[in-house]
Amino acid sequence: MKYNHKIAIIGSGNIGTAIYQGMINKDMNPTQFFLTRRRKIFLSSYEKEGAIIGSDNAEATKKSDIIILTVLPKQLKSVLAEIKDSLDSSKVLVSVVTAYSIAEIKDFIGSKCPVVLAMPNTALAVGESMTCLASDDEDKEQLDMVSAYFDLVGEVLNIPENLIGSATILAACGVAYFMRYIRAASQGGIQVGFHAKEAQFIAAQTAKGASKLLLTTGNHPETEIDKVTTPMGCTIAGLNEMEHNGMSSALIKGIVTSYNELSKLK
Repeated sequence: MKYNHKIAIIGSGNIGTAIYQGMINKDMNPTQFFLTRRRKIFLSSYEKEGAIIGSDNAEATKKSDIIILTVLPKQLKSVLAEIKDSLDSSKVLVSVVTAYSIAEIKDFIGSKCPVVLAMPNTALAVGESMTCLASDDEDKEQLDMVSAYFDLVGEVLNIPENLIGSATILAACGVAYFMRYIRAASQGGIQVGFHAKEAQFIAAQTAKGASKLLLTTGNHPETEIDKVTTPMGCTIAGLNEMEHNGMSSALIKGIVTSYNELSKLK
C-alpha cells in the first residue's frame, strides 16, 4: 500500500499529535498532514516541520482524504456540525472519540462517508500503540486502509464495535495503569537503594522485557511467573504480600470502574 493520503487530525492535542509524530517517524511526510486546534499557536513546531496547521476544521476536511477526530466527547457534535458539509463518499472519517457509536456519527453527518472507530493509545508517538478498530461491514475496504496506517505505529486489532468501549479502558487508559505500576516500582527501587533515574530505568526496562516475553512466546503470565518463583524465595514472598494487599483485585476494580464511567462522557 502507498501511504500517500492527505490526513486531517481534528483537535490535535496529546493523542492527535502522537498520531502525527508516530506516522512521520515511519517516513510519512509532514506535508501530508493538516493539524487543527482552536489555539493553533500550540502547533507551531509542527508547522516548522512542514505540516499544515490551522483552526478551520471544515477547510482541513475539504483538503484531506482521511479525517481523524481526536476531540473530547463533549465537543464531537459541534465539530461534526462544522465539517459535515465538507464530507463526501470519497473521504473516510475516523473517530477516536469515546462513547459515540458509528450509527450515531453517521446519523449526525447524514451517512455521507464511511466511518471507522479507532482506539489507540499515546504510545503511537514511539510506534508501540495498541490500536483497536471497528467499522460497519459495508466499510471493510476503508477499515483495511485505516488499519494499514495505524499498523505503522504499533499493533492493530480489528474488533466488533460493541468492544470499543472495553478497548478504550484496556488499551487507551491502560497506558496510565502501567505507568502507575512503573512509578510505584521505581519508588520501591529508591527505598531499597537506587537513585531515582536508575530505579525508573530498571523498572521500565523490566516491564518492557516482561511484555516482550508474553508477546514473543504467547505464554500465560503465570507460566513466566513460575520460572522466577523458587520455593521459599524472595519473589514469591513479595508477590504474596502484594496480593494480600489487593494488587490484582485493585487493578480489576479500577478497570471495571473506568469502564462504568464511559457512559457519563457524552
